Amino acid sequence: MKCDKAQENIVLMHYGELPDEFAVGLEQHLNSCEACRGEWEAMQALENTMALTPMVDPSPNLLAQARMRLDEALDTIPPHGILTRLRTHFFIWVGHVESAPALATLLLGAGFLAGNFTYRYEVAHAPKAKPTMTISHPADGVIANVTSIRQTPNSELVQVSYNKVVPETVEGSLDSPDIRELLLKGTHPAASSGVRTDSVSLLADECRAGHNCTDDTDPNGIRNALLVSMLYDNDATVRLRALEGLQTYVAKDLRVRDAIAEALSRDPSAAVRKAAIATLGPVRADSAVRQVLRTVSTTDENPYIRTASYNALQDSGDFQ
Repeated sequence: MKCDKAQENIVLMHYGELPDEFAVGLEQHLNSCEACRGEWEAMQALENTMALTPMVDPSPNLLAQARMRLDEALDTIPPHGILTRLRTHFFIWVGHVESAPALATLLLGAGFLAGNFTYRYEVAHAPKAKPTMTISHPADGVIANVTSIRQTPNSELVQVSYNKVVPETVEGSLDSPDIRELLLKGTHPAASSGVRTDSVSLLADECRAGHNCTDDTDPNGIRNALLVSMLYDNDATVRLRALEGLQTYVAKDLRVRDAIAEALSRDPSAAVRKAAIATLGPVRADSAVRQVLRTVSTTDENPYIRTASYNALQDSGDFQ
C-alpha cells in the first residue's frame, strides 16, 4: 500500500468507515511507514484534544445570518442543465418510493425475479467445466467398501463416502500384549496362508517356551487359538505348526488330548496324522486315545499311519 492511499484510509478508519478488508493492509503499512504512522498519531492527538473542549451551541443570530447567506448563495447559482434536472427528479422519485412501502416492495420483488431469471439463464447456457473429484482426508490404502452415495439435486455432483484399509506396521516383543493380539488375529481364516503360518509358528514357540500359554480356559488365549487352527485351518502346514505348539500340554490338558486324537482320526494330511501319533505317545495308555489308535490302525488309508498306530498300541500294552 502506497502512502497516498494509506492517508486516505487513515481518515476513513478515524471515522469508522474503513472496510475490514483494507484494515489489515493499513495496519501493516503503519508498522513500516514512519510518516504515515505520525499522521495517524497526530489525528488521534487532535481528536483527544477536541474531546477535552466542551461543545458550544451557536447563537440564534449566527444561525439567522448563516441562513441568509445560504439563500443569497443559492440565488446566485445559474440554472441547471437537463442532466442535472434529470438527476434531481430521479432522487425526488426515489424519495417518493421510500415513502411508499408497497411500491418499494413491488419494485424489489420485480428486481429479484429479473435477477433470478438472468442468473438461471446464464447458468443454463454457460459452458460446463470438467468434473472434478475432491477427496477429504486422503490416505494411502485400499478402498474396503462404499458406505453411502448422495447426489446434489438438479446437478451432476455426487458425494461418495467409503472406508479405506490403510496398512500399518508395528514392532515389539513377543511378550507384548499388543503383539500377541495381532498374532492371534493373524490366525483367523481371513488372513493369508503365509500370515497364518507365521502367526501360528510364533504362537507355538511361545507355548513350547511356556510363555503366556498357560490359561486353557481363555477363549481368546493362545492355546485356544492353536486348537482352532489345528482342527479347522485349511493349510496343512498351519495345522502341523499348531499341533507342535500343543505338544507340551497333551498330558495335562484333556481338551488338547481330545483335539489331537480328533486330528489323528480325520485330518486329511498324512504328515499331521503322523505327528499326532507321535504327540499322543506320552498318553497312549488313555482309553480314549487307545480307541482312536485302534480305529486308525485298521481303517487309515496310509499304510505307514496304520503301522505306526499299531506299534503305538503295542507299546501301550494293548495287543490285538
